[in-house]
Amino acid sequence: MDSMQWIDSHEQEIIATYKHLHTIPELGHKEFKTSAFLAEELKKAGIEVEEKVDGVTGLIATIRGREPGITFAVRADMDALPLTEETGLPFASTHPGVMHACGHDANSTMALWTAKAVAAAGIKRGAIKFVFQPAEECLTGAKNMMASGKLKGIDEMVGIHFRIKSEAKFGEATPAVAHAAICPLKVTVRGKGAHGARPHQGINAAEVAGLITHAVSLVHCDPCVSHSAKPTRILVDTGTFNIIPEKAEMYFDLRAQTNEVMDFQLERVTRAITKAAEAVGASAEIEIMGRLPAAVMDQTLIAETSAAITQVLGSALPPIQVAGSEDFHIFAIEGGMRTTVIGLGTDAETHHNNKVVYNLEAIPLGVKILTTLALNKLA
Repeated sequence: MDSMQWIDSHEQEIIATYKHLHTIPELGHKEFKTSAFLAEELKKAGIEVEEKVDGVTGLIATIRGREPGITFAVRADMDALPLTEETGLPFASTHPGVMHACGHDANSTMALWTAKAVAAAGIKRGAIKFVFQPAEECLTGAKNMMASGKLKGIDEMVGIHFRIKSEAKFGEATPAVAHAAICPLKVTVRGKGAHGARPHQGINAAEVAGLITHAVSLVHCDPCVSHSAKPTRILVDTGTFNIIPEKAEMYFDLRAQTNEVMDFQLERVTRAITKAAEAVGASAEIEIMGRLPAAVMDQTLIAETSAAITQVLGSALPPIQVAGSEDFHIFAIEGGMRTTVIGLGTDAETHHNNKVVYNLEAIPLGVKILTTLALNKLA
């Protein structure tokens, strides 16, 4: 029985794994049940597992070949989102207020069953590692896994993630999803409180927030590169209507398709914020809440991944560019690995929505693509 037949013979078990993980969603750095389940399943398959790699829930599973070769890795994220599920599915979340609404349960399922398929087939050379990463949604999981030092020596790494149908339909896949850089900012505006009848005695933090919003909108970057900087939250509350507020809290979402444009944009935006506040006698404290890099992916690995997709599906979509972010790209930027991210079509309408439903028949296809790529490189 070849590997594709082996996967076909386990299709119902693969779907059952997904359904189980879907019922037990956990937030970033709290993926205790998820991690324990995955570790146990890997051990049952006779695969070497290292637990608590990040000190909490991260896992690394390793399969070694008989001869020297590269170390290839498959990465899957495990965390869920703080949403109350309203899909009506019989395998809906059993954890109130937490839901897998971004497909990380599918990513973990595909990586787990790829590990089982590769273990069943065996590899001749090199090694393959399966990196189960926590806290992608927190922007901290990949950094923590890197900080462990346990990912040193990995030459290449591939990730996989469901895509919405406007990017890839069911039965389609792209070998490369070029995510954007993201940099969320928290801005604390400090003015001077006063009575509403004597505004000249104060500095209105609400008005300053409006001035800052306008100043940021005037920052212009290279129009040939997708980018955006916009306020997403403004909090000002004196508790009544006739007090000039002395403090406002603002949040901005900055995105850019290249790291160079993000550097430029961040410098200009922070200057616009501080100078706008200073212009009217206020001040603005800026906190960078976390920053993820734009995709930097390897063209040779993309070509190899495209070939594996074609073997499984008959053809591959070209690489796609998206405005969403992914901490996966830290592995390339900080770890020096050759990387790419597979985008797998599921006919879903959106992500991060408490009613999102995926076509589960895509999951075995993802296992086949990952297994084919791994065996092409190492068998």
